[in-house]
Amino acid sequence: MIRIEHINIVGKDIDQSLHFYRAAFPHWSIRAEGTGEWYGKPRRWIHFGDDYQYLAISDFGEGENRDLTGHQVGLAHFAFAVDNLDAMIKRLTAAGYPVFKPGADSPFRKNIYFEDPDGFEVEFTEYLTDIPAERNA
Repeated sequence: MIRIEHINIVGKDIDQSLHFYRAAFPHWSIRAEGTGEWYGKPRRWIHFGDDYQYLAISDFGEGENRDLTGHQVGLAHFAFAVDNLDAMIKRLTAAGYPVFKPGADSPFRKNIYFEDPDGFEVEFTEYLTDIPAERNA
């Protein structure tokens, strides 16, 4: 089996990132953390997740993330499958994060997009069927 173990993102402020991701994933925790240097620049890093997957977040980022409405090369978004999309939306909006854009209209899934504090677009999807042909349509 192959699965994504972690996503490594570079931001500016780990505490701001944690505010967003703790609202999204209240059951996750900091698995590891430390400091170091990345090509001559000091950095702090954390691994935030559960026993099987996590986000690696560093704080040495400079500048702005790519324009999510533009056509620049770069990460468009990353996504998480969730069991209860309405609860996810409620937690994130209560934490001060408005919906960034609505998802597609589909009878087989509900999805929504949020923007994290560093400008990464994060999709959350709730599948309404277990039939692969319908889920993947």
